[in-house]
Amino acid sequence: MDLNIYQLKIELSGSKPKIWRRVLLPSNMEFEDLHYVIQMVMGWENGHLHQFRKDKLRYQLLDEEDEFLDNGETIDYSEMPISDLLIKEKDKIIYDYDFGDSWEHDVCLEKILAYDTSKKYPFCIKGKNACPPEDCGGIWGYYRILDVLKDPKHEDYSDYSEWYGDIDPEYFDVDDVNQELWEIV
Repeated sequence: MDLNIYQLKIELSGSKPKIWRRVLLPSNMEFEDLHYVIQMVMGWENGHLHQFRKDKLRYQLLDEEDEFLDNGETIDYSEMPISDLLIKEKDKIIYDYDFGDSWEHDVCLEKILAYDTSKKYPFCIKGKNACPPEDCGGIWGYYRILDVLKDPKHEDYSDYSEWYGDIDPEYFDVDDVNQELWEIV
């Protein structure tokens, strides 16, 4: 199999305006590494469980003692390349993070490109808007926080301001993201 570069768009479901990232990475990257890439480009802290989904199947890191290993719906993704599920342009998978807050990400294979040996991968080429803080109650909790922080007279303003500080929902710095990515490569 030829090594290609995948251009993926990762979009946080339910976000308006959309919170998304566009990344370039090798087609032979394993799902475990894709998990870490998504964590970094989105701004998550990797403190919760995650899984990938395609069709009616779930893909997780499982150990031999995991009770879900043989249920027919959950597949161990260890050492599985992303090219096993993302085969052609427009193929999609779902990445779920934090089953309590239920952060769902649509991951779309936008383009398949030739491998360029002069570039360093993975690489974030673009993105829009800030990632919500961890443990804030999902996308609806995030929007509530933003609404409260806009109104200093709101009864929860003092608590939210102390817990979350200043949140700039439009902030995204592609250079910072790439610096973090390259520190782990």
